[in-house]
Order: sequence, then structure tokens, then C-alpha cells
Amino acid sequence: MLLDAIEVSVVLVALPSIGADLGLTMWSVQWLMSGFALGFAAMLTLGPVLSGRFGLRRVYLAAMLLFALASVVGGLSDGMATLVASRLVKGACAALTAPAGLALIGTTFPGGPPQRRAVSVYSLFGAAGFTAGLLLSGALAPGHWHGTFLFPAPVALALLVWGFRVIPGGVRQPPTPLGGAILRNGPLVRATMGAATLNGAYIGLLSLATFRASDAFGWRPWQVALGLLPACVPLAVSVPFAGRLVQRFGTGRLIAAGALCALAGQLYALLRPGPLSYAAGLLPALLLVSAAFVLSFAALNMQAAQSVAPALRGAAVPVYQTGVQLGSVVMLPLVAGLATLTDGYRAPLLATSLVAAVGVVAAVGGLRERT
Repeated sequence: MLLDAIEVSVVLVALPSIGADLGLTMWSVQWLMSGFALGFAAMLTLGPVLSGRFGLRRVYLAAMLLFALASVVGGLSDGMATLVASRLVKGACAALTAPAGLALIGTTFPGGPPQRRAVSVYSLFGAAGFTAGLLLSGALAPGHWHGTFLFPAPVALALLVWGFRVIPGGVRQPPTPLGGAILRNGPLVRATMGAATLNGAYIGLLSLATFRASDAFGWRPWQVALGLLPACVPLAVSVPFAGRLVQRFGTGRLIAAGALCALAGQLYALLRPGPLSYAAGLLPALLLVSAAFVLSFAALNMQAAQSVAPALRGAAVPVYQTGVQLGSVVMLPLVAGLATLTDGYRAPLLATSLVAAVGVVAAVGGLRERT
């Protein structure tokens, strides 16, 4: 989870530098972000099948080795096609191991406080990884952006060695057919839609904020990284307490409150004329979308994990995580394309606001459920 989250954010701050160095528009360079998400989404449903056939240990170790190799290939390349291909491969490798984590938590901890604590720890590593990726990108990009592609390689190799030592042989993930019971599961579908809209609008806003800070404010990569921290640090700090919040308020209320905060942040960014200053322009929007994740990120994971019976979680979790990644797959090209065509930020911010509004509708529909 930590490595996957780092990989999502480590390239974000470097995008303007990569675009300037290679002579690429925002539309072209965004494929380095959406390529990872596309590879992730495309491979997610195949992961449990491969784990069931070859064993979780073999699939995990092979994915980590291929991830490290793709990182090296991407880090040593200046060609856009090779860079995007390496990101696609790394996204696919991450998808081979990601579903097992949340499914294993749901199986090992059937419910109640132990499961909420386990999901909180799982979510903490995701939040911490995203924050670490931003800081690493800000630190590595000024030297040269190749470092942002190379850095995950030693991390993946360390996980490969660790996995070789601790994952027992012969562990197989039993295949679970994707049946109608899963697709008709209201809480799971709403959690998937809520996570997709939350993540898609969030990553779209951050990509726009990165280019706005670089172009309008003239910020260097390390300044952009620090400027984006309010959008992710509060989540990393608050996730350990997410289980208590869910126990008190339930997942439905927290998800709805988070969706409203996300919409408020998007509308604030949309309605502020011009770039203004960071304090009056970007910062309030970033804090609002950060509050959305504080309220609903862990709650969405918990609702997805507990909405189906343990026997079905092997198929339900990939559905949920595919939805999360599809949010990025759709929104990153959309906001980049609108920003390029209109030469401004109003049209893409309108798109992210509409997606956030869809998230509110989906969240409100689940308030009647006792979750």
C-alpha cells in the first residue's frame, strides 16, 4: 500500500519539469499519471485469478521484481513512449498485490473494532505514502526528474526480499466469481462510486494546482510539493482515529460529509477568479478536499470491506479498487484536455466540480443504511 501510494504521487510534482524538458503539453505529460492508474485498473480483476492459480507468494514476488525493473527502465529513458509504458507496467504490478491486502483484512478481522483498527492501519500507509511521494518528488525533481522514476526500484527490491522471507509458500487466493450478488450490492456500489468520484476529482484538482503553482506563481518543484501538503498531511495524521469516528457516526454519515467537503473545495476553486495568491486561492480548496479525505477515506474502505460476506470479498475488493483507479483514468485526461483546449482552469474545474457533485448524490443515497 505504501509503495502504491508513493508511485501515484511521486511523479505529480515533477510533471511541469518533465513537460518543459521534453517539450510536452499538459495533455501529453499527464499520461505519466493516468498510465499508472490505467495499468492498475486493467489488471485488478486478473490479480485474484493469477493468485489462485500460481499462489500469492509467487505472484507477489514476480510483481515486485517486474516493478523494480520497470522503474529502472523508466528512470533511464528520455522517450515519452517508454516512460508511459513503464508506468503502465508498474500499475499492473501494483494491481497484482493490492486487492489481497484489503481482502485479507476483511477475512482475518470479520468485523467490529478489530477490523476498523486494521483498515485504519491499512489506510494510514496509503495516506503516508502519498505524502512521502510528494516530498520525494519535490526533493528529486530539482536535480533531475529521472530520480522520481528510479526511486521506487530499491523500495520494490526491499519488499521483494521481505516478501520472500515472510510470505509462506503454497498460499493461494481462492478464485471468486464476479456474480450478480456483488454487482447488486448497494453499499459496495455506492462505496465504489464514492471512492471513484472522490479520488478522480481530487487527483484532477491536484494536477491543476501543480501546473497553476508552476506557471502562475513560478514555484519550483520543492515549493509545489510543500504547497500541496495541506491536501494530504491531515489525512495521514487523522487516519489512526478513523475507527473511532466510524464507530460513533457510521460509515454512511462520514462518507456523505466527506463528499460535501469535496464538492465545497472544488466549487471554491472554480469560483475564485484568477490564480490570486496561494493563501486566498489554492490553500482553502486544498484544505476542504483534505477534510473530505479525513472524513471519508477510511470509511469508504471499511464500507467496501464489510459490505459483503467474507467468501465474496476476493471478488468485491477488486471491484472497489478498480472503481478508485478508474476515477483517475477518466479525470486526468479530461482535466488536462480541457485545460489545453481552453488555455485556462475554469473548464477543468467545472468538470471536477460536477464529478464531486455525483459523489454527493451517491453518498446521500446511502444515508438510510445502518453502516
